[in-house]
Amino acid sequence: MARKAKVEGEARFTPKRAKNAVAVAKVLGPVVIPVVAPFAVRAAGTARELYDRYQARKLGVAVDQLGSYTGRGAALHARIAGLAQGCRDLEKSEKASAADKTFVSESLSTLEQLSASVRAAERMPAARRKAVHRAVAGELERLEGHLLHRLGI
Repeated sequence: MARKAKVEGEARFTPKRAKNAVAVAKVLGPVVIPVVAPFAVRAAGTARELYDRYQARKLGVAVDQLGSYTGRGAALHARIAGLAQGCRDLEKSEKASAADKTFVSESLSTLEQLSASVRAAERMPAARRKAVHRAVAGELERLEGHLLHRLGI
């Protein structure tokens, strides 16, 4: 009984068990790997596709555009691109007034500056980068509000 209690308390992974595991792997490896490898590759591809879809959904862009938005400012770049597209749509609409066209030209200029700021912030220390990103996000919220008001939403 004392011997049984001592055996249960011992380490489960001993050098002998490790040696046995290596021997089994040597025997089964050449048989199992060719069978499992295609499934592993397919699983990895599916996992990557799901992750890319998640990232694209999070940024609000299409999966094929995901490569355009990388880095710590990716979400801001995606917002800037979306806002610029909205401004161009407003400019092309039939209801666009002269004030709307002026707003669009000023907004596009501001968006170019904001995009340059986000790109420059990529190489800044974390505290400064976060401050730049907060400032850019605030300006984007202001521009989005004005654009939605001009679109009548």
